[in-house]
Amino acid sequence: MNGFEYVLQQIINAVSLGSLYALVAVGLSIVFGVLKLTNFAHGDVMMVGAFTTVILGVAGMPFALAMLCGIVAAALAGFVIERIAYRPIRNAPDVTRLLTSLAVTYILENLGILAFTSSPRNFPLPDLLNGSWQLADGAITFTNINILTIALSFLSLLGLGWFITRTTIGLGMRAAAEDMSAAHLVGLDVNRVIVIAFVVASAYAGLAGVLWAAQAGVVQPQMGFTPLLKAFVAAIIGGFGSISGALVGGYMLGALEIFIVAFLPDAVTPYRDAIVFSLLIAFLLFRPGGLLQPNREIKL
Repeated sequence: MNGFEYVLQQIINAVSLGSLYALVAVGLSIVFGVLKLTNFAHGDVMMVGAFTTVILGVAGMPFALAMLCGIVAAALAGFVIERIAYRPIRNAPDVTRLLTSLAVTYILENLGILAFTSSPRNFPLPDLLNGSWQLADGAITFTNINILTIALSFLSLLGLGWFITRTTIGLGMRAAAEDMSAAHLVGLDVNRVIVIAFVVASAYAGLAGVLWAAQAGVVQPQMGFTPLLKAFVAAIIGGFGSISGALVGGYMLGALEIFIVAFLPDAVTPYRDAIVFSLLIAFLLFRPGGLLQPNREIKL
């Protein structure tokens, strides 16, 4: 493998990992943009989508249909969480909403442990997704699951852009994000907008959870913690509350992690996460608005 082929392989890996971070970060940014709430339960919604897919797959359902059901289950989980946990404390102080978000996280994780135990379970993939494509006499490898991750992420994020900018509901979400009170005064159903924001964000979490588990090969109740933490960093880098910022931050973070492992000395590799969080601290100190410096509304 020559230098160009090696770099190209790492770019493929970076785009695949960045796509997962972007999917999770987009969901975080949608909820924060509309409700100004950091939904720490977002990672556990990923777990709901992944486990639903595994259960249905083991039961014999085709993978594509099981994955779709996993995404729907995650969306429904987001709907229930908003109605039961977040709506009653919508106007409460920020610290109350933060503690509620953490409480929902621990409740979902412990429900997952009670239902499935804390032991990792294999994530079954169809034979089609277990294969790979090789170029340059095997120097460059595209695994089928990486191709699926990149393709579904691109299509779903493209669809989100159309939804936010071209549909009445999407425009209503942008209006509510800019000024909730003014949106209510002009007749916008704020409760409906917030529910839809949670459902859409949770659907993206469900998709990310299925793809994350498919790449890792296992599912477990605590599986959402790491991607949530990394997506939070990505959202801060791009600009919290900005959808386009979440995309930029997600792909930047994916590239940074892959390139640290691929191009820096082996002695530096164990400190990859420390470098990532040092970058987060630097952004919070010197550019707290993120790269795109968003206002308080959802942006694309």
